[in-house]
Amino acid sequence: MAELTAALPTETKSVPKAVSAAWALLILNTLGSTGAQTVIPLPRTVIQLVTMGALMTAFLLALVLNLRIRIRPSAYLLLLTFLLLTSIVASLHLESGYGSLFRCFRFSVFVATLWLLSGWWDGSFTFARAHIRMFGAVLVSVVLGLAIAPGKAMPDIYGGRLSGAVWPLTPPQVGQYAAVIAGLAVLMWLGKRTDAKSALIVVVPSLGVLLLTHTRTATLGLVAGLIVALLSQGLVSARARKVFAGIVLVAGFAAVVLGGLLQTWFLRGQSTDDFSSLTGRAKVWDALLSAPRTGFEYIFGVGLTDKSYDGLPIDNSWLAIYHEQGFVGIGIVAAILLVLVAIAVLRPPSLSRACAIFLIAYCISASYTEAGLGDASPYLLHLAVAASLLAAGEAPVREKLA
Repeated sequence: MAELTAALPTETKSVPKAVSAAWALLILNTLGSTGAQTVIPLPRTVIQLVTMGALMTAFLLALVLNLRIRIRPSAYLLLLTFLLLTSIVASLHLESGYGSLFRCFRFSVFVATLWLLSGWWDGSFTFARAHIRMFGAVLVSVVLGLAIAPGKAMPDIYGGRLSGAVWPLTPPQVGQYAAVIAGLAVLMWLGKRTDAKSALIVVVPSLGVLLLTHTRTATLGLVAGLIVALLSQGLVSARARKVFAGIVLVAGFAAVVLGGLLQTWFLRGQSTDDFSSLTGRAKVWDALLSAPRTGFEYIFGVGLTDKSYDGLPIDNSWLAIYHEQGFVGIGIVAAILLVLVAIAVLRPPSLSRACAIFLIAYCISASYTEAGLGDASPYLLHLAVAASLLAAGEAPVREKLA
């Protein structure tokens, strides 16, 4: 696992390393969590200081790299800016308190940094590699926590599921990061961007971590994303067809031979009622949908919150957006996904397109049981990587700043 971040090809020489550093800082900003137990207890103020410090540093670094403000026009970023404006309009009513204004400020800096970095969006793997490296480093910290303090890394509060014990990360977060980098590594091996040994160094530990998290959302997202990505390559790549056939055979074998074991892993010891209500999520969703709202709240929402309702996590991107940004927010996020899908469909088959399709499919799949599409989060960074992979033409600042 220690070799994870060294297993991928180096950056293109014409892209400053500071670009990848800024991307890593953006990822660090989205890692904030207070749910997990850590070896060294971290107060909430320390977590906020680190994550907000990372965001501001990323913005300043991106600004220094792009002083002439050379940006790439992007439907993704334009729609994301509209979502930000909707969030500000809703938050100004202070129905969710002054914390909503702080979250809007964070979201504003997040979006502004993406605009500044868009100057290097040219269809290359610059940001995909930075994505894998940073999330790989996060997984290294998770494994380190497991080695140092197994009891804290797999606490009873999460039913013995793997979480972050060095930096507070919940099992769903860890599972998401593992699934995304495993899927990208498989596709990069498929496209001959990395060799089998390097891919295995990434994929095998990531899948091991994913299994230890018992995260169904991430697992299904990985499978769905890979299937759609491989199908997109199937017509032009015999290798993709072979890998897809291999996945089908392995899945069939596992379903027949390991069906009972897989069912046990999937249920995580839950009762039928818990499983059917998605671990209690459906109760929160019903309460949110049945709550009375004003006309303004239906249209614009109540402003940015901590993605909870009545003290319980919403755990659904669409309902979280409905709650925070109303029907306008839902329309904007749906437009973001539809635009990215349309662009991917119109692009000729390529490895860049396949990786983008994987990330888009993963985010769509995970949106049903995870929140994050309406605010600064890893999910918006996944989609930003997809947008960078789908960009065509020379980057606006490549020649100026290389």
